[in-house]
Amino acid sequence: MNAALATLAIAAVPAFVASVVEWVEAFTIVLAVGNTRGWRSPIWGTLGGLGTLAVIVGVFGTPLVIYQEEVKQSFHIVVGVLLLLFGMRWLRKAILRFAGIVALHDEELIYQREVAELRAAGKTLDRWDNIGFWFSYKAVLLEGLEVAFIVIALGAQGGSALQAAVAGALAAFIVVLVAGSLLHKPLAFVPENFMKFVVGAMLTTFGIFWGAEGLLVEWPLADGTLLIILAGVALTSFVAVRMLALIAPQGARVAARNI
Repeated sequence: MNAALATLAIAAVPAFVASVVEWVEAFTIVLAVGNTRGWRSPIWGTLGGLGTLAVIVGVFGTPLVIYQEEVKQSFHIVVGVLLLLFGMRWLRKAILRFAGIVALHDEELIYQREVAELRAAGKTLDRWDNIGFWFSYKAVLLEGLEVAFIVIALGAQGGSALQAAVAGALAAFIVVLVAGSLLHKPLAFVPENFMKFVVGAMLTTFGIFWGAEGLLVEWPLADGTLLIILAGVALTSFVAVRMLALIAPQGARVAARNI
């Protein structure tokens, strides 16, 4: 039971939270396309994006997971560095948002911008809408690639971790799809800004942990060390938010929001 809970905490939960954020952003664009240009092309674009994503994961991701035991040390270094860079990118943006230097992520505003851009492109008289297809395809593929990377990285610890990470990502997709289908509007109620902060902190934590393991560092509390690292990352991030909010002049913050 303890091992199962640890796998859930280390793989499934982070994968679910991160995937919710990515799928919500993809859904906003697909919704804008469907409401503006009709639903036939964006549905095919979504299916095409998911199909391409499955091929990419199968070709590049599966061998990494299958053979990771044979090159475990090098694999952990690579995954740790990538997770660290990926997590710090999310964390940096989240810190700037909460410090007031960058505007908070707003799905409703993004939806309105996408609708305006799609309307400006004009409607096609053909039954097939290339613009609607490619807008949806690109959104699903780009957001899905981030989901795939997170799932593969979190599942790289072996055992049932990959299955747990995949389950978390699939659960997120289903939740977003059901909620979006029922509400038929941007899922602006999802606390994306806070979730991105949490995901950034978690990915940074895993990057530090696995990268150090790849360098043959033996953590004294094994997986329990993750909680200590996570607390340190969260505390450092909170201090960074407070410092930036106090140091950055109001004029600079307003200018940064308008970039």
